[in-house]
Amino acid sequence: MIKNSNFLITGGTGSFGKTLLIYLLKNDINSVVCLSRDEDKQHLLKLQLNDDRVNFLLGDVRDPTTIRNALRNVDYVFHAAALKHVPASELNPVEYVRTNVIGSENLLNALSASSVKKAIFLSTDKAVAPVNAMGMTKALMEKLVRANTDLVHKTCITRYGNVIGSRGSVIPQFIETLRTKNEITLTNPLMTRFLMSLSESVELVLHALEHGESGDLFVQKSPAASILTIYSALSQLMGISNPKVVTIGSRPGEKIHETLLTSEEKFFSSSTDKYFQVPRRNFMQNDASVNWTGNDEDYTSKNTKQLNTNELIDLFSRNEEISRLIFRG
Repeated sequence: MIKNSNFLITGGTGSFGKTLLIYLLKNDINSVVCLSRDEDKQHLLKLQLNDDRVNFLLGDVRDPTTIRNALRNVDYVFHAAALKHVPASELNPVEYVRTNVIGSENLLNALSASSVKKAIFLSTDKAVAPVNAMGMTKALMEKLVRANTDLVHKTCITRYGNVIGSRGSVIPQFIETLRTKNEITLTNPLMTRFLMSLSESVELVLHALEHGESGDLFVQKSPAASILTIYSALSQLMGISNPKVVTIGSRPGEKIHETLLTSEEKFFSSSTDKYFQVPRRNFMQNDASVNWTGNDEDYTSKNTKQLNTNELIDLFSRNEEISRLIFRG
């Protein structure tokens, strides 16, 4: 499927986009369009890769013309462009709607008039029962994709928890706090978060690309850890003993535990050792044969496998980006 194919990555200079781009270039692809708004990141990545198969396109998914131009001669699309910071979304919800919702609608409209074979839309656990503006916009993106599967064929969704080491995720922030203040800043010590690596995030979209039918939702079966356990592992890795603990309380829009699948989605899913696959249901048709009672548990960061401090130390030690952040200088 990858061999001799042409790809588009929106948000191609972000943490995920860059990791996926490097993976694709290691394979026998024909070309890849890297669409993003940041000219500095594009320039640096172009110098780093030095590969003629990459076409760097400066632009914004908010612009329909940019999207239409980006799709020319493309076989497969990975839609990673998004605004994703929760606190900023609470202060600037309209901006998040423009990028995460309208930008995704622009892509769907362009896909309907293109020859693209399949498109993968990246979502987040914060889209499940959302309590913040970022999660709400991602939930709307998911609804847009699934509502348009009759018009835009071969579109799938992947949902992520925290991607270890990605820009804007919690762990780089924790490392910086420990380094500069020698303290642990806890919102809530019992708060838990799903954890997956950047390489696993790429594996998930490639799995969806290969196995997905239109409207399918894919989720990786991911472990989780409490915020306190994450801090404990990082402080040990950094050689910081007895850091000061400061509890500041949850921020607006934060949950204590995140959810990757609702009990209903889990009921209708099929699963492998590593992934859940949830098919799109016909929202206009009732099904009397369905015996879902609503009594099942959601798949949450509280009831999945919990990593202890030693397991996190091992996980972080094997993560290239985390090791770079911890041991720099």
